[in-house]
Amino acid sequence: MTDPAVGHEGPAPRAVRGPRADPSPASLARLEASAGIFASAITARMEADLPWYTALPPDERSWVGMVAQAGFTDFVRWLSDPDPQALAGTAVFGTAPRELMRSVTLQQTVELVRTAIDVVEDGIGDVLDDRGPAAEPHPAPGPAEHEVVRAALLRYSREVAFAAAAVYARAAESRGAWDARLEALVVDAVLRGDGEETIASRASALGWRLNRPTAVVVGASRDEAPAGVVPRVRRAVGGSGGEALVGVQGLRLVVVVSGVEDPLAVATTLARSEFGEGPVVVGPLVDSLPVAARSARAALAGMTACRAWPEAPRPVLADDLLPERALSGDAVARRALVDRAYRPLQQAGGALLETLTAYLEHGGSLEACARSLFVHANTVRYRLRRVSEVCGWNPTAPRERYVLQTALALGRLAAGDAPALPR
Repeated sequence: MTDPAVGHEGPAPRAVRGPRADPSPASLARLEASAGIFASAITARMEADLPWYTALPPDERSWVGMVAQAGFTDFVRWLSDPDPQALAGTAVFGTAPRELMRSVTLQQTVELVRTAIDVVEDGIGDVLDDRGPAAEPHPAPGPAEHEVVRAALLRYSREVAFAAAAVYARAAESRGAWDARLEALVVDAVLRGDGEETIASRASALGWRLNRPTAVVVGASRDEAPAGVVPRVRRAVGGSGGEALVGVQGLRLVVVVSGVEDPLAVATTLARSEFGEGPVVVGPLVDSLPVAARSARAALAGMTACRAWPEAPRPVLADDLLPERALSGDAVARRALVDRAYRPLQQAGGALLETLTAYLEHGGSLEACARSLFVHANTVRYRLRRVSEVCGWNPTAPRERYVLQTALALGRLAAGDAPALPR
């Protein structure tokens, strides 16, 4: 059946204004007496044509049936009221509990309305022509009366369609506002390092998939409303196959990225368009959202430490800022350098630690290092390659040499190898 609402413009449902032909009292009486027949016919049609209806639990099917029955009753009541402001709509859906909207989508509601209208339209002729037992006490109306009732049904169906859209729009606005608040709470919990259960429960309420690799990206926000930034960030991350929780906290933009293999690539895209001026730091990838606080702590520490490395790339990994983070007082960075560089070299043996120390003390000169150790320069080259293999940092690269030099100093301090200062 063609929906007469197509082409309607306006912010909200409104009544049809202007003169209209009203059905006769006889037609109203016949329709009112046939309410039970139409209710049964509508239920039977829904069971036959709407698979989602039969899949609902019994209590929800009962509520849907009551909505359909209320719709016909409201239609008859509207027909009997000549006031155009009495056009019904919201009363139809007021019979159902609010929780029903979680089970029945807007598309399914449209199917429900269309099915009910089709059943009523198909049965109006039989009722008005006195072919139904409920219509026997009332005289049959003329043929013109059929057209009046059908035209009224079309107007009523339009109002019901508008009312359904309004109900779901209000629910969507309310749900969207709640989701935005909940999303901000999740991001804040990640930054504060709240318990894993707290983060998991709040994220689950948002429908977030918890057990996916997650990283936190932190940078400056642009001077614009968060309402525009948040959807753009989500679209950008979604284009990479991931999901994003977004928080704008004053001058700071925080993006929790999940389900992507390379968060640095995603951050590179965001840094060009969504982050403001200044550093953008990507925390390490962790196993799931509930433990994302570790990634957030590293990213926030990297934002502080970035001032010590003005030439840092944008965006930069928090792990690439380990020396600066250690110098700024980040205990996690100090432990990481000791555990990932100093201790592996110490345990590897083969004079790797001794050779690296001499190489650093001689300013990265192979020949000077070899002379101080009384070995050939090729031996020094071999040992430096082994250093790179053991810890992952190449001592011949200037930046990585600085990382290793910091790691050795921190390792000696942790091991108590540094000599005591004279009094």
